[in-house]
Amino acid sequence: MTRIRPFRALRYAPGRVDLDRVIAPPYDVIAPGDRPSYYDRDPHNAIRLTLTREVEQEATTDYAEIRRTLDAWQRSAVLVRDPTPALYGLRQRFVAPDGSSRVREAFFALLHLEDYARRIVRPHELTLAGPKADRLKLLRSARANLSSVLVLYEDRQRELESALGRAFEAEPVAEARDASCTHTLTRLEDPAPIEAVCRFLSERPVVIADGHHRYETALQYRDESTGGGDGPQDWMLACFANAFAPGSLLLPIHRLILKSAVPTDAAWTERLPGWTEGSVPIPSAEAIPALLAECLAPLSDRHAFAADDASGRLRIFSKPRPESGKDELTVRVVHRDVIAGVFGLDADAVREGAVDYPKDALQTARDLRSGRGSVALYLNPVAPEDVFRVTAAGEVMPQKSTFFYPKLPTGLVFRLLDEDAG
Repeated sequence: MTRIRPFRALRYAPGRVDLDRVIAPPYDVIAPGDRPSYYDRDPHNAIRLTLTREVEQEATTDYAEIRRTLDAWQRSAVLVRDPTPALYGLRQRFVAPDGSSRVREAFFALLHLEDYARRIVRPHELTLAGPKADRLKLLRSARANLSSVLVLYEDRQRELESALGRAFEAEPVAEARDASCTHTLTRLEDPAPIEAVCRFLSERPVVIADGHHRYETALQYRDESTGGGDGPQDWMLACFANAFAPGSLLLPIHRLILKSAVPTDAAWTERLPGWTEGSVPIPSAEAIPALLAECLAPLSDRHAFAADDASGRLRIFSKPRPESGKDELTVRVVHRDVIAGVFGLDADAVREGAVDYPKDALQTARDLRSGRGSVALYLNPVAPEDVFRVTAAGEVMPQKSTFFYPKLPTGLVFRLLDEDAG
């Protein structure tokens, strides 16, 4: 099913730059106001290959400057292309929000582009036209994959670990640190393990975790470039991770009610029939993460959420999953029973900004207490099984359901579309 292959990465030349200063977050998580700081951090920062300095410049640019920058950095040997194809192992060491130390192991390869209808590469969320139009302008000009999509494969028995072991045991070819993670890059060139990895994935589909807009942009570029075979435009840069490995962290995205009043005790009870309610005191906002770990996380086998109105008590609601709908996602139930049923916010109100989607529970609790919003709804994370089950059925997840952590930095590897040329 899934076709992958090794490639010759374009990378920052060792010793020419401080890699810590030139990597950047993915383009779609950089706040507009933070762009100048990345531009100013280093004249070779990777943001210069993915975004304009100011958001307002996007409407008029054709990104020709980015291709000129890419060429100039190659002429000056700031960027160099590896002489032979390889898979690139990526080991990310980070501290999870719960304070535990984690390691995610993944690898970069080229992924053969497949239309969604073939059910080989599967999306888990919907996309917007605007971001894809912008990324298409960039791809047409740069003729390069300058940031990677993240795709997940299913390997519950962790069969690939032995084949990929050589990659992570090899001498690192690059290492970089950002605010949340240490990223170590290695090369795997041995034909036998590469063949084993390719064979394993050829029997399985993959699910896009991050990068839906980039993937669909690549499909459009392929189609307008008379692709559909094995030309450079039929492949794109991807990073592959086992969704069921210990270091693959799927975090919840919470809900902050912005445009509705705090329900009374009676309203909670009347509007949530069938739900069981408990509560615990909240000594401070800083106590929220520990309270969620203690009181909400153990309810992952049920529909459950925690409600915080900054009154000093955390309400914990749960109900069994009915046999008839045991596979229904809790996030759908919360939107139907709580956001609509308790707060009276329909889909139009949600689209118009009545609800915010914070990723960090502690920051959400602090924001709530500073006067932003009326009630925070904390959720448990979606399980990897849910992602594969929903996408296998040809469906997508509800809006803002998943937060894959940590993000892939831009700048560890690039891929030129003429990467097979001399």
